[in-house]
Amino acid sequence: MHGTSNSMYWILFLAISILPIWASMKLQRTFNKYSRVRCLSGYTGEEAARRILMIHHLGNIGIRPIKGSMTDHYNPMTHEIGLSQTTYSLNSIAAVSVAAHEVGHVLQEANQYGFLNLRHKMIPITSFANNLSLPIVFLGAITPFTGLLWVGIILFSFTTLFSFVTLPVEFNASKRALAALSTSGILSEEELDGAKEVLQAAALTYVAGAATSLMMLIRLLLIYGGNDRD
Repeated sequence: MHGTSNSMYWILFLAISILPIWASMKLQRTFNKYSRVRCLSGYTGEEAARRILMIHHLGNIGIRPIKGSMTDHYNPMTHEIGLSQTTYSLNSIAAVSVAAHEVGHVLQEANQYGFLNLRHKMIPITSFANNLSLPIVFLGAITPFTGLLWVGIILFSFTTLFSFVTLPVEFNASKRALAALSTSGILSEEELDGAKEVLQAAALTYVAGAATSLMMLIRLLLIYGGNDRD
């Protein structure tokens, strides 16, 4: 019975390990597909983002082009949206969808969205935990100080929790993006189906990341949680 449970765990672990790769490939395929489909309104990613911001009286938010592909983000510290080369000046369904998603984060901030506030508060400790959790676990495993194992595991649990708090933030930003694209007239009802595909594919990468982090935490608990060297 124990052997069967162990086998099932490893099958699940391998499946979840592959999930981020699959999610990344799906996002790339979907983004490439809709990057070739121009939106009928003719808006570029930058123009779409600016229109939505103006509609919501948030013209103080800056928008700038940045290098790379799918490196788009919103920086709450500088109140600035960074749009990648595949988003900023292109008038595709993919470009306006990604741009609107980043504006979705601005709208969350303006409306004091609870999960976004929680995520911001968690960033300092999560950054600290992300850098030190696994090295501390390793030290605890090779030294007599077994208490370090639990310190490392607890720190890693913060990174896992952070990845799950990120999920509602990303899903909500996409929901706001789709509503804004519709009400602003940037995309037609037919074009919104493509936007949904792009944003759902992007959301899958966060789901995969959260699942992978949870599986890693479970693995640490199974390997070291019952470790008793007293």
